[in-house]
Amino acid sequence: MGQYRFSGYFYHMENLTHLRTTFLEHLKNRIVEQEPTGLYGPVHYILDLGGKRLRPLLTLMAAHMYKAPMSQAMDAALAVEVFHNFTLLHDDIMDAAHLRRGKETVHVKWNQNTGILSGDAMLIMSYKLLETYEPAVFKPLMILFSRTALQVCEGQQHDVDFETRTDVTVAQYLHMISYKTSVLVGCALQMGAIVASASPQEQERIYAYGLNLGIAFQLMDDYLDAYGDPETFGKEVGGDIRENKKTYLYLKSIENESYKQPLLDLFAMDHAGMSEEQIAAKKDAVKIIFKESGGVQKTLDAIDHYTQRALQNITTLAIDDNAKQQLKDFSLKLMSRDR
Repeated sequence: MGQYRFSGYFYHMENLTHLRTTFLEHLKNRIVEQEPTGLYGPVHYILDLGGKRLRPLLTLMAAHMYKAPMSQAMDAALAVEVFHNFTLLHDDIMDAAHLRRGKETVHVKWNQNTGILSGDAMLIMSYKLLETYEPAVFKPLMILFSRTALQVCEGQQHDVDFETRTDVTVAQYLHMISYKTSVLVGCALQMGAIVASASPQEQERIYAYGLNLGIAFQLMDDYLDAYGDPETFGKEVGGDIRENKKTYLYLKSIENESYKQPLLDLFAMDHAGMSEEQIAAKKDAVKIIFKESGGVQKTLDAIDHYTQRALQNITTLAIDDNAKQQLKDFSLKLMSRDR
């Protein structure tokens, strides 16, 4: 495989499309059709649905910043992407979600048992992709990847537990999204740094950047879940409201005593016994409260706060100024989506 290098830094905005295309070619070559199709068909389906490919791009970006050919980081990037999609597949089952990136979820298109088993296969496949690395690189990759995988599971369990709790704090919520979402962003970046043999100190610094960027990204996702464009969001708008998820929007809204009880009452409603019209009415009522209570503005402020923290992390990295500027531009573009 060639060493995918561009003039200057590959993560200039005009080069991201080319980089994504190169990564997708690698995905197609490494994740091939095989039997039984009942197991692997759903794997190809969810991997082909699209998405931003944020995490693998970050792995490749980090490797390049620390002077490694991108070809060396391709399997690590693919491992992150396969693992991420495994979590989406199982999350959709747990959330009873009908749409993923604008298409039917795996358990809807096939069935729940198929979704569970195909997801399990994806988890194993993600680990196997790391077997191409030499022991000195393989071991730290595996230690980081396994720690992250367990943290993601812990974050998912907290998320499920929070649905039936009325005493969730902002600190607990931020801890939950750090584990469910942010640690994988940090992991993706650190894996690129590991492949490039960056120092442990640099690995910690770029991981910290990923954590803050991941929190900002998830808070933006929370906001878009309620107020995003159905044509571009790719998931059910208002799905978190339907599932009574205690998002940052919710937690900041109930801090306003004037709106606390009405919101508690709405989130005590179980969607299982509601018609689609009733669910839609609930979503509308909750979204009005989110705005009028100040929850929306506080969420947007938090997004900006964690974005600024991520930008500050960039200044600590031992990379040249041009690379820092391009990473800053990438971060700001990412956080401006449909806002």
